[in-house]
Amino acid sequence: MKNKAITIRKTVTPKKSAKNDLYQKVVTILEESRAFSKRAINSAMVQAYWLIGQALVEEEQRGKKRADYGASLIESLAEKLTKNYGKGFSRNNLWYMRQFYLTYPAKLHALRGELSWTHYRLLLKVESPDARAFYESEAAAGNWSTRQLERQITTLSYERIALSKNKRAMLKQSCDEAETQTALDFVQDPFVLEFLGLRENRDYQECELEAAILDHLQEFMLELGRGFAFVGRQVRITLDGDHFYPDLVFYNYLMRRFVLFDLKIGKLTHQDLGQMQMYTNYYDEECTPPGDNSPIGIVLCADKNEAVVRYTLRGEKSNIIAARYQMYLPGETELVAELLREKARLDQMRRLGK
Repeated sequence: MKNKAITIRKTVTPKKSAKNDLYQKVVTILEESRAFSKRAINSAMVQAYWLIGQALVEEEQRGKKRADYGASLIESLAEKLTKNYGKGFSRNNLWYMRQFYLTYPAKLHALRGELSWTHYRLLLKVESPDARAFYESEAAAGNWSTRQLERQITTLSYERIALSKNKRAMLKQSCDEAETQTALDFVQDPFVLEFLGLRENRDYQECELEAAILDHLQEFMLELGRGFAFVGRQVRITLDGDHFYPDLVFYNYLMRRFVLFDLKIGKLTHQDLGQMQMYTNYYDEECTPPGDNSPIGIVLCADKNEAVVRYTLRGEKSNIIAARYQMYLPGETELVAELLREKARLDQMRRLGK
């Protein structure tokens, strides 16, 4: 039998033409330039509005009757500026500029270039200086849109995170556990998931909740906080032929650790916590790179029994967290009431030495 010659044809990928390469370079330059120009314009506008606010306050303080004089001054100025520069200088906007200067006195150099005037108008509505500083910093670091910033303020994200920190601090026995405390501080309770579009009083399956989160992954990661990267869903764990599937797996590059989620419809059980403990133990031994921190496991449930959680996770160094979720965006009054109830419960636990 004669050997047949085998001809191997090499497939050559056509190279992009020099014209296409040049076009892409020019497009990149233009897009980067536009983005830079937009940031520069926003920053210049914010600084200009601060300076206008400063001028208003300084002029106002020269009058003997400050309140009446300030109101008439702004009314007159708004009319003239609107005629020449448009609606951006309405009476209300000038009052915001005045308040902007009073809220950030002598801090022109400290204004965030990443934030627009609309961002700062939202921040001016936050009364607590600490909360305002938190939202300002997080919005700049996370590149939040004004819609995202408004949602974080409306859902009292700062207060919920602060309450979570107080809870962690109370449960710690020694200062040498500060690293663990910091690692768990980001968890909010409850998570507000109104962006999923699932009705509060409807029966749905855990797979539907998982699918809804994946469809709104950006919003969910915003609710989680900074530094999160999505790893996968239903990532299989095999132990001696048996398969297990954590619902969602993330990695947080700021904390340098995996964060695993299990989603539970209804009330939390101790078996749910035990299962998550197995998941985190596996990731700790098999998946965590040298030098990284131990994984965190979060069981997200509609309801939980605090006593069950406390006795199941009695170990001081447990990296398992039971957190609630709710499907609607409550009003500020309702959120404040919820925070006060949680604070009262934690105070009682402290008095009992638990």
